Amino acid sequence: MNFNLDKLIRPNIKSLTPYSSARDEFSGEAKVFLDANENSLGSPLTKWYNRYPDPHQQKLKQAIAFVKSVPAENIFLGNGSDECIDLLFRSFCEPKKDNVIICPPTYGMYEVSANINDVEIRKAPLLEDFQLDLVHLENLVDENTKLIWICSPNNPTGNSLNRIDIESVLNNFNGLVVIDEAYINFAKQKSFIQELGDYPNLVVMQTFSKAWGLAALRLGMAFASIDVIDVLNKVKPPYNINQATQELALKALEEVGQVNDMIKILVDMRSALMDVFTQIPIVEKIYPSDANFFLVKIKDARKLYGCLLTKGIVVRDRSSVKLCEDCLRITVGTEKENTLLIDAIADYINEII
Repeated sequence: MNFNLDKLIRPNIKSLTPYSSARDEFSGEAKVFLDANENSLGSPLTKWYNRYPDPHQQKLKQAIAFVKSVPAENIFLGNGSDECIDLLFRSFCEPKKDNVIICPPTYGMYEVSANINDVEIRKAPLLEDFQLDLVHLENLVDENTKLIWICSPNNPTGNSLNRIDIESVLNNFNGLVVIDEAYINFAKQKSFIQELGDYPNLVVMQTFSKAWGLAALRLGMAFASIDVIDVLNKVKPPYNINQATQELALKALEEVGQVNDMIKILVDMRSALMDVFTQIPIVEKIYPSDANFFLVKIKDARKLYGCLLTKGIVVRDRSSVKLCEDCLRITVGTEKENTLLIDAIADYINEII
């Protein structure tokens, strides 16, 4: 591998002078803030929310650094992982010139963001066992390939990708390899965030939406070398993480034990629910899962999907996705929700017999 980050950055981003907010130009303690044109009288909600939040989220990054055992300077925070995805495209991919590689079936925002940024998408579909096709992937790479997107555990398939295969991509690609670990907390596989020192081309994404149960806050994390993080900080909006999100995330990080307990419960319920599905006669295959959901192949999946909707139960129909034909993606719910799902499927089977 001959990795050179400077060659990956878009020329206009290299020369970009980032916006300097009032809070960027001042650091330290003060009694009177008359620099940012805020409403000095407060707000209807609380006297604190009239002030702009820390644009660099220093306290929150320090707390995450402690939990993740990663230096704070290696952390970028986005308005959901979707902002991290978009900023990687905007920072490193020249529209109409560069290309990226995705490995479908996978998370749909990689392709959507590529289209928004007018960046060519090249596809190396997963093999039938939902693992990387390294030969196909390698054949797609050329001098304009800037990013390879790898989701592990993968969405919508639920499985972890072979670690040795991912390491092979990291060792042989001169662009950035982005590993999306949104569901890593539910997996036995070790995160790649401890490998940042070994791979300067590695970017790892995680999120507060899944295991932390904070989807409504929209808080995503990207872990990378200081040089990559500096580029993302240069391009991001000045106040991309609001004050309420920063405060609530800090409180959540004080409850790591509770989160770990929830993860264990969800994993146990996943196993129990998958066991029940093995007894359902219309189920043709249940795929292994390292996430808080699983993919199941069902006879006439779309018909069942429609039936569940009439009962107010929403699962994800993946029937139109290549390699996921006749498949539904089932999120592990509460015990009550899981029971309602199973009962609804039982009623459906009784109706079609």
